[in-house]
Parts: sequence; C-alpha cells; structure tokens
Amino acid sequence: MFLAEGYAVLLPDSRGHGRSGGEFVTYGLLEKRDVLEWAHWMRSEGCAEISGLGESLGASILIQASAIEPAFRAVVAECPFADLKAAGEYRVRGMLPLPGWISEPVARVIVASGIVYAKLRYGLDFGQVAPITAMEQTKTPILLIHGMEDRRTPYWHSQRLAQANPSAVLWLVPHADHVSASPTDPSGFRLRVLDWFARH
Repeated sequence: MFLAEGYAVLLPDSRGHGRSGGEFVTYGLLEKRDVLEWAHWMRSEGCAEISGLGESLGASILIQASAIEPAFRAVVAECPFADLKAAGEYRVRGMLPLPGWISEPVARVIVASGIVYAKLRYGLDFGQVAPITAMEQTKTPILLIHGMEDRRTPYWHSQRLAQANPSAVLWLVPHADHVSASPTDPSGFRLRVLDWFARH
C-alpha cells in the first residue's frame, strides 16, 4: 500500500521479536527508545519526513515514543492498549477457567505480582509504561484505529486514548477483531491511513 504511493518503508522487528535481539519484551519501556533510534537513523539516511504505523504493541510503543520527541510527522496506531496493567488483567482473566467474581481479583494479584517481580529481579519498572500519559503529552497527530470485536485489547482502550488528546482522531471499525481493520474494511483502511499521512 505504501510502496504503491511512493513511500520508502522500514519494517523493523521490535526487541524480543523476529530477528531482533533483546532478552525481554518491555511493552514500550525500552522499545520507545529503539523507535527513536530507528527514526534518527532514517533521518541520517536522508529521510526528511517520517510517519509511523504501529499495530497492537507496536501502536502503544509509537504513542509512547511520540511523547518523548516529535520524531514522526504523524502516527497511525491500530489496537493499542491505554494502560498496561488493565490490558494485562484483561488477558489474564480470559485465561483463567474461573467465574468473573473470582477471576478479577486473581488477575489483579497475578499482574501486580509480575510487575513487582520484574522491578526487583530485572530493574524494569512497568509502572512507567503508560500510553495514556504519553497521549496527553504528545503533539504528534495520531489516528487511532480499533476493531469493535477486538477480544485481545478491547476498543475502550482507544476510546480512552482519544479522550486524552483532543487532536487525536478515532476510527472504530465494526466487525473487526484485533488488528484486522485492513482485511475487514480494505478500502476504508487504505483511504483513512493514506489520507492521514498525506495531510500531516
């Protein structure tokens, strides 16, 4: 889609994914700095204007990076989480074969324990992973896209992110699951994303 419109495209693997190194996935704590390094490298290679498209974790990472410095002219973030703790608790609840009244407090304890363990054992403060706070601080134009049938990261995460920044635009996609806006509505996805980048 982007190549056909004349864009040059960088498709990096985030740390702990694909061919990239890194022992841990840190949900943006370290990855946001990686993203900025990629942007700096692209600028050094002659890319004067850079836009970013991230999906799921990549979307949340781009939002966090955009609050540190305006490395991107515009960002499209599909299915990001607004709050790591809430996202973790939601997913843990879904894995527990327990009724809701039990699974909710159990999920809270499991996630809180994991956050404490990561800080004590590895020095990773997941309390600093806060796309919602980054959204309040960023000046980068951000288009949020979220499937209304997303069972991994409910669409209210993007609603909260949009509420945190009046300049953000939110597109909720009916019948779309997690990061499936493009296959669910190909023409709508193409039109909105390309128009967003063209206008910023």
